[in-house]
Parts: sequence; structure tokens; C-alpha cells
Amino acid sequence: MADFDLVTKAVVPAAGLGTRFLPATKATPKEMLPIVDKPAIQYVVEEAVSAGLLDVLMVTGKNKRSIEDHFDRAIELEEVLEAKGDDERLSQVREPADLATLHYVRQGEPRGLGHAVLCAKQHVGDNPFACLLGDDLIDYRDELLKRMIEIRQARGGSVIALMEVPKEQVSLYGCAAIEPTDEDDVVRVTDLVEKPPADEAPSNWAIIGRYVIDPAVFEVLENTPPGRGNEIQLTDALRTLAGRGRDEGGPVHGVLFRGRRYDTGNKLDYLRTVVQFAAERPDLAPEFVPWLKEFLANR
Repeated sequence: MADFDLVTKAVVPAAGLGTRFLPATKATPKEMLPIVDKPAIQYVVEEAVSAGLLDVLMVTGKNKRSIEDHFDRAIELEEVLEAKGDDERLSQVREPADLATLHYVRQGEPRGLGHAVLCAKQHVGDNPFACLLGDDLIDYRDELLKRMIEIRQARGGSVIALMEVPKEQVSLYGCAAIEPTDEDDVVRVTDLVEKPPADEAPSNWAIIGRYVIDPAVFEVLENTPPGRGNEIQLTDALRTLAGRGRDEGGPVHGVLFRGRRYDTGNKLDYLRTVVQFAAERPDLAPEFVPWLKEFLANR
């Protein structure tokens, strides 16, 4: 294994306006919408922690204070639950505050994912870091982030998670041109395009919301003009790094992920995710699944 700096920090961009979930997100951050009984963003932090990343920076915006509150202690609530002897709920309330060391920085205006990542520069410094997007939940049984960190340690540069999507969906993602390596699940990324038309996409391997990024990205982002949507795109910065050598922060590799991913970025996919999670919960599935089958049979 090559001697590259260890990945110890995670960055979680959480500054989006959540417009696809209005009016629910008028006063509640989209990241705090529950997947059954746990906010989506907690699953993301748990994933970072399970990969050994205990230093987590949240990039937030206005009206996101409830995220900070969720990962803080709730002394009054804890005292009530303790007095009742409700140890199970007490543990659930304390768990978010005990997961990791959480830090926060605000993205003053919504200028794109690339700008949100750039807001992490002071905290991350000259260290490689993981970036986890809250719209994508990865099943805890599929240790994608750990695999990505392994590849960074072995090959340097940056690593992105790629998932094969139907051709008609490529315009929803950043897409990669790839070439094989000596490992079946690892490819070299030769080009990246943000949300291309289907007939212009370099492949149907799409970037999903997991990255392990070389700190050279900050210099690139500072010089990256607004791209698609008039926003600073992380994809554009990674495209630049893909053309560089190791001594300049490159290259970029991809992990071909064929595991379980749950999308919470729009209403329909969010509902699917909630149903899938509920159907696998041992405390809910025995009653929920038969009810769901009966409900669908009577539609």
C-alpha cells in the first residue's frame, strides 16, 4: 500500500433549500425528514463513523439550526426519560450526540455543491477527506465508503462512487468516462460531465453522493467558474483533477458500486426509501408488511 495521508475527516453538505419537498421544508430542513423514526442525515453521519471518520463537518445554511440541535444533548428531555425509567428512548435520544465530533460552517448563499465543499477548506486543511451527500443513503451492509478510503490509500488522488443507471436517467447525474484497472471494481476516470443529455453522456456510470477527495480540490474550486445551473460544480473540479498526476492532486478513480442505495432526493424516491426501511425493521415488519400487501391487493 502506498504511503498516502490517512482519511480522518468527513464533510456533509447540508445547505440546500429542499424546494422539492415544499411546504414541509419551509421551516424544517430536508435533511431532518425522518426515514421512519430517524432523520436521514443521522444515517449519513453513522455511515461516516462506521468507516472510521469521527471528525465530521456539516456545511449548513439558514434555517438549519435543528440539525445542530439534533446532534446536541437534550438535557431536559433526557431527564424526563430517565425519571420515567425509559432507557430505550433515553439511549435513542443520546445516541446522535455521542456519534462523532461535529463541527459546523455556514454556506452564506446557495452557489452549488462545489462552493459548499469549498466552505470546508479551513477545517479540512491539507488533508484528504470524505464527502457524503444526504440525498443518498448507502445500506450499512455495503461498506462502500471503507472501500473508497482503501483505494485512496493505495492509489492516491480522489475516488468517486459510480453506479450504473438507465440511459434515460443519466441527465440527472454527473457521468464518468472510465477505463479499467487491475481491480474489477475500480476504474480510472478520464472525463466527467455534469448532467449531460442522454445522447451526450460518456457512459451510464453515474456519480452517486460519496467522494473521497484530495485537498488539491480546494485550489481548483477557487478557480472553477460557475457551470451548469450557474453554480460551482464539484464535478467540474474533479474533471480537472482527473487530468493531473499524483504530485498535483490527481488522478481520479471510481468504485463501481453494485450494492444497495436509497435515494431521498425527491418525493417518490423518499417514499420508496421509507417503505423499504420499514419493511426491514424487525419491530415493524411483522405488522407493516402484511398490511402493505393487503393494502396493495385492494387497490
